[in-house]
Amino acid sequence: MEQYLPTHRMRDIIADNPLLLPVLSRFGIPLGFGDSQVADVCEAHSVDCHTFLAVANFISGKPHQVYTVSLPSLISYLKQAHFYFLSYVLPGIRSRLIEALGTGVSGDMSFLLLKFYDEYVEEVRRHMDFEDTCVFDYVDCLLKGKRSPDFRISDFESDHHPIAAKLKEMKEIFICHFQADGTRVDQLNSVLYEIITCERDITTHCQVENRLFVPAVYNLEQSLDSAEPDESASAQPDKLDANGDIELTSREKDIVTAIARGLSNKEIADRLFISVHTVATHRRNICAKLNIHSASGMTIFAILHGLISMEEANSLLQGK
Repeated sequence: MEQYLPTHRMRDIIADNPLLLPVLSRFGIPLGFGDSQVADVCEAHSVDCHTFLAVANFISGKPHQVYTVSLPSLISYLKQAHFYFLSYVLPGIRSRLIEALGTGVSGDMSFLLLKFYDEYVEEVRRHMDFEDTCVFDYVDCLLKGKRSPDFRISDFESDHHPIAAKLKEMKEIFICHFQADGTRVDQLNSVLYEIITCERDITTHCQVENRLFVPAVYNLEQSLDSAEPDESASAQPDKLDANGDIELTSREKDIVTAIARGLSNKEIADRLFISVHTVATHRRNICAKLNIHSASGMTIFAILHGLISMEEANSLLQGK
């Protein structure tokens, strides 16, 4: 198949790439779908068909860009994958490692290899717990129209490093350097195959996050940025007040006051319940209106127009 389509039979897709079996379970799709088409199987189990096809095509190296990802559906898939790795695959490999290596004692090679593996599992757990409790919660808030002033998906993307490297190292140690007890060769080969499969699965999982999840969140952020009301843009830039001075909107006055009080963009965003991006936009517009570009100039403007008192300004200066 050149590309998986909604009209293809689900059984044909799995026959084309059996590695998609875990994808079914992570989407909550049970086996036994007979000759049903992908669209019908997805509908029967309340799965977004386009998200399923985007993931299935991407993992299989087929064109996937035509399918629009549903973030709730993809997040559910990613969370289930985390549960699968942490609760089933990684503990299972550990159990079979113990059988293949022997229990060992502190200081011997078996103990060191098991310790190496346990450290890797803990690294994976921290990585996935952060995504479950921070990144996915952030996206849930975005989907409700709420912005976080101190987090963007670019923060996650910049720190999202591959987490299968240690499994690859362990694989290389076994293949090139470790000499097993002759009675345990079959057990060791079996667990090594599981490690190789797990390494590939985790690598693909991270690629789904980078190539499907992150771009979808970027699009959501941009749509909220463009939809967020820009109060400064609605005011007439050259409108004058009763004294002949350029008039600011109430929100712009709030921001000038906050600047005069020495608050950062993030602190202003927190106090006014807007995004840092919106604060920065307001500041640019205020600077353009007033032709004032420094915090000290803003402070003088705020004093002259009664936004803060001279006493408060002096107190702020003495506190620095």
